[in-house]
Amino acid sequence: MRHDDATPVEMLPGLVRRTLVWGEKMMLCEFTAEAGVIVPMHSHPHEQVGYVLSGRVQFTVDGETWIAGPGDSYAIPGGVEHEARVLEPTVLIELFSPPREAFKT
Repeated sequence: MRHDDATPVEMLPGLVRRTLVWGEKMMLCEFTAEAGVIVPMHSHPHEQVGYVLSGRVQFTVDGETWIAGPGDSYAIPGGVEHEARVLEPTVLIELFSPPREAFKT
């Protein structure tokens, strides 16, 4: 799929998801976020791995907090509580396995 064909979906004010492609066992998404966006603590059964294309994000995963910047990557096991606080305008590329049905738009 071409990036321009992926529908932008506002997940929270200042947080936009584009689902780029998915297969039977995984899904690739792009997230763009404004500084100050907070993705509240949550969990889901999907394994989630990501790469910071630009910006900086403070992650808390299973009680551990760190800041990720351009070129950094991360993995969040399924079922583990996590949150993200966007420190500056940020672009993330994330992969979910299995695909998140709610993100197939």
